[in-house]
Amino acid sequence: MRWHSVAFAVSLLVASVAHAAKPATTYRVGIRDFQFQPRQIVVPVHARVTWTNHDEEPHIVTSVGNTFHSSPALDTNDHYSATFDKPGTYTYFCSIHPQMTGTIVVR
Repeated sequence: MRWHSVAFAVSLLVASVAHAAKPATTYRVGIRDFQFQPRQIVVPVHARVTWTNHDEEPHIVTSVGNTFHSSPALDTNDHYSATFDKPGTYTYFCSIHPQMTGTIVVR
């Protein structure tokens, strides 16, 4: 009986390590013409979102309510990534150009 308990515990540990080692899927948001493109993106839990600035002006990706870390100032072709581990709606904007807004929906 004891051997089955040990084998079960080992199989759970192996499964959890395999799950933890699985890389997150990356979704991309471009910054072009002072807009986030796409403006809204729907992603699964544990998705990684990467923003890339294609404008000549710098931009800072800033979450409303501090729900994820803000990016540093992104110059042309710079990128920033955040991983979303909980379902919900995450709204963000550019803190330099607050008219630029976007939404990440995590399901």
